[in-house]
Amino acid sequence: MSIKLKKSYRFALRSSIFICLTLILCLCGILLLTNQFDWVLPAIFSPICFLVSFFIIQARVERFIYRRVKKIYDDVSLLESSSFSSKPVTTDMKTLTEEIGKFAEDKKIEIDTLKIREEYRKDFLGNVSHELKTPLFTVQGYILTLLDGAIKDSKVNEKYLKRANKGVERLIYIVKDLDMITKLEAGDLSLEKEEFDIIELIQSVFELLEMRAAKKEISLTFDMEYNEPIYVWGDAEKIQQVLTNLLVNSLKYGNPNGTTEVSVENLIKNKVIVRVTDNGEGIPKQHIPRLFERFYRVDQSGSRKEGGSGLGLAIVKHIIEAHDERIYVESEVDVGSEFSFTLEKTSNNDS
Repeated sequence: MSIKLKKSYRFALRSSIFICLTLILCLCGILLLTNQFDWVLPAIFSPICFLVSFFIIQARVERFIYRRVKKIYDDVSLLESSSFSSKPVTTDMKTLTEEIGKFAEDKKIEIDTLKIREEYRKDFLGNVSHELKTPLFTVQGYILTLLDGAIKDSKVNEKYLKRANKGVERLIYIVKDLDMITKLEAGDLSLEKEEFDIIELIQSVFELLEMRAAKKEISLTFDMEYNEPIYVWGDAEKIQQVLTNLLVNSLKYGNPNGTTEVSVENLIKNKVIVRVTDNGEGIPKQHIPRLFERFYRVDQSGSRKEGGSGLGLAIVKHIIEAHDERIYVESEVDVGSEFSFTLEKTSNNDS
């Protein structure tokens, strides 16, 4: 790569002036001491001394310092992220120092970012392995038991095969969630936006989760009776997944005989806000900033009693953000939690 020289005479100029003044003062001092002082000699000597000094210093700077500086530029320009490759080499020390300082600062930021990403990668791999190993070992355990002779017992083999199947289903569930969040983060998952009735969609999610809610003795309800449809713009299938994940979380951590309430309110002229509110156990404040991280769990004990992939809220956040909307959370321990997100209304609404 060819790098041009940007000549700077500032260093040579200042150095030459300093040398010239020093030598003239010395010369004047000598002439005074010998009683031979005459202004003609310093006047002739000054420009000669200045020019000789200037050209010698400039030549030495370009020949020796520039070579070393150019090598630094060549080495640095090998880095793709470096902006040095598009800049001419300068022999001006001040400019060079500023450029090197800026380069070092940029590299420090890049290194810090890479360290953060590396920590995130380690955490992610650790979490994935933790999530996958439990169902894998469960399936392996049942299969090995069957191979050791339990397969001959018709009562035992059917029970163990069903349990092994549950473990496989959990693995599929985790892998599907991982695939979805990877596509969402990479921006590869396209949204099929359409106009749909959010009230009808919420009702359908209620019906899907009816059995689970009954098992936990939790009521799924609207905050009021919605007699008219509320039309919004978005990917109905993905918004259904958002509502399902939020309601499933509410059922997981809700109290028996509790209530999970969904409301749809006008926010501004072209926006509605969907709220999912429960009176469950609540979330401690220190956990709220990290709720939407992949695999993050409020319960750090490692218990997987409630199941799930640990990706539900992360998927919710990415889907909502893919719609260019916002999601919010408020919670208080022993009082309950409220998750809410915005959606765009369509012109088909009467109100």
